[in-house]
Amino acid sequence: MIQNFQVNSKQIDKIKEITSEEKDFRIKNLEVFKASGFPNKKLEDWKFSDFKQIIESNFKELDFEKVSSKLNKKDLLKDFEHNYIFLVNGNFHSSNFSFEEKNKIKIKSCNKNIDNKVSKNPLICLNNALAENGYFLEVEKNYKFKKILVIYNLFSKDIKNKILNNKNIIKLGENSELHVMEYTINESKFKFINNVYENIILAKNAKFKNLYMQNNKSDGFFHKFLKTELFYNSSYSSLIFSSGLKFNKLDIECDLIEDKCECNILSALFLNKNEHQEIKTNIKHLAPNCKSYQRIKKVLNSDSKGIYQGKIYVKDISQKTDAYQLSKALLLNDDAEFNSKPELEIYADDVKCSHGSTSGNIDEDSLYYLMSRGLSRKDSTKLLIKGFLNDVVEYIKNPKIKKFIENKLERQIHGY
Repeated sequence: MIQNFQVNSKQIDKIKEITSEEKDFRIKNLEVFKASGFPNKKLEDWKFSDFKQIIESNFKELDFEKVSSKLNKKDLLKDFEHNYIFLVNGNFHSSNFSFEEKNKIKIKSCNKNIDNKVSKNPLICLNNALAENGYFLEVEKNYKFKKILVIYNLFSKDIKNKILNNKNIIKLGENSELHVMEYTINESKFKFINNVYENIILAKNAKFKNLYMQNNKSDGFFHKFLKTELFYNSSYSSLIFSSGLKFNKLDIECDLIEDKCECNILSALFLNKNEHQEIKTNIKHLAPNCKSYQRIKKVLNSDSKGIYQGKIYVKDISQKTDAYQLSKALLLNDDAEFNSKPELEIYADDVKCSHGSTSGNIDEDSLYYLMSRGLSRKDSTKLLIKGFLNDVVEYIKNPKIKKFIENKLERQIHGY
């Protein structure tokens, strides 16, 4: 049992500028969380990640007290030109859109809930109850960003035994386009929980691309629920490179609401000692002529644990659906664990859907071939790992950003 862990409506009372209706909704979500507690393996969506057991094994105490959002120095990436948003301990701090037409962009702090539904996921309920000071970003119609937007997600040195709840909203107008890199920087040497709810809304013909990466290994415990809504002929792509986190669960729900939408989710992850990472997707084809593509790749070393739960749902009216799903894992150690649960739920008859999952060790013949060319076994292994993961990197078109990601993956493979 975690000591001194109390969650009650006093935390909600501290949140500023909320309506009585909003407060009632937050209290309702809080009561649901209190009744269920942290999610455990009895819940189907958490069968491979018993979060309650994980938290109780890693924390002796936890609290919700607010933390500082001060930032003394901004260290920006020098590898490529970019706009930026700074989040400090989950709170919106500042932004700079110097490469863009600023009158086409709206950015502000966000402390309001996205919908009025009470989720079955206790962590979403916790977020709905206590989240404040994330960001709201809106791009007007017919505007395409000239440079990538880097979201610096900074956690300060003094973060310890905290639960941070934040909510973010991104809206793209008709014919707009935005590329984002979420770059996590953790200065804390202690354990904490970051619980995020993010909503992305793409209007007609909008295009959104997202990269996940962090600068170093982290003892943080990360959970993000990401709900994406796609309207006519819009496109969403996500490339996930977030290795090195103590615990990370990315829960993606993507609704293809109108015709000709496209959703792409790809990952290239290298997990090492005592790291636990899960990607869970629920792609809902709710209209005809839509496409989805999922390619999840993980390399697992030592006693790391990788999980992929992927579901494709096709509604009865969603004819001409084209949906693809594949997960592949490379296990470098007998203690490493990979769990995969692919699902298809199809109610239309004119569709093309496929899924698959494979896992195994490095091919000894390939190792022997490289070693016969003069490489050591260690260098040969690293080369094969790099080749296994790099086909996901090929989806990045900008050469400078691609080189940046390749260098980061190289560091991850070599243990930072």
